[in-house]
Order: sequence, then structure tokens, then C-alpha cells
Amino acid sequence: MRQRRSAQQRRRALEFETFCAGAAGRLLHAAQLLTAEPPDAAPQAERLLTQALARTYARWDRLRGEDPYETARQQLVARYAQTSWRYRRTTGGLLDRLSPQERLVLVLRMSEGVAEEQTAAALGLPPERVHQILMRASAAMLSRHTPAAPGRTRREVATP
Repeated sequence: MRQRRSAQQRRRALEFETFCAGAAGRLLHAAQLLTAEPPDAAPQAERLLTQALARTYARWDRLRGEDPYETARQQLVARYAQTSWRYRRTTGGLLDRLSPQERLVLVLRMSEGVAEEQTAAALGLPPERVHQILMRASAAMLSRHTPAAPGRTRREVATP
């Protein structure tokens, strides 16, 4: 009995290591976008990813038939949503102008390709609200990089 349990634990650990080897880079990139940390120094993103992967590993045996990447991403989103107040500092990055909620919606929809309905369900918001947040976040990013014409403000350039 003990040998069988030990073999199951080794198989579980090997499956999870294989999953991490394939998915950790993409999940870390999403975490870096959420925390707005530069790729070369991202301790908060790494901490966020570690927490998400730990929660995913704890549920690993119950994931049979489910996508482990989706579960890990959900855990990443949940950890970020619980601690997003920590990531409000400015680093000079592209996503600094966005609120944590805007950053979360933008990363899920644009970087991760999650459907609007799935994003809404994950955040507990109606799909229309997710769409509004995405449009506002996109406009904020465009207004930051669109030069204003003479006599017009950036806001006037971003809104037709």
C-alpha cells in the first residue's frame, strides 16, 4: 500500500513538473503584466505565480479532464484580485495608467485571449461591464501614445 501511494505521489509530482515546464513562462508573463513589473525584476509577479501554482498543485488530483492551465490562470486572477492594492505603484511601464481592474481585464482579454463572458464570470461582472472596462483601458493606453494635434488635447485625439 505504501509503495502504491509513493508511486502515485511521484507520478503526480512528475505530471505537475511537466505542466509547469510548459505553462510557467506564459503564466509568469501574465503575472508580470498584471503587476506591471519589468521582466528583468519581477518579485511580485513571481510571488503571485508561485501562489497560483501552489493552489493548482493542491487541486491537481481533482483536475482530471479539466485544463490545468485554465485552473492555474483562475488562481492567478484570484490571487491578483485579492492583493491588487499592492500593485498600484508606478514603474514607468505601459500599463501604469490603468487601475488593477482595467489591467486585469486587459490582460485576460487581450493577452490571454479569454472570452468576454468567461472574463465576466471570473470577475463576477456582467459582460457589458467587462466590455466597458476593456474599451476604457484601451482608450487610456491609446491616449498615452497618440500625439496630440496642435490645439487639441490628447483626450480629444483619443475620442472621435
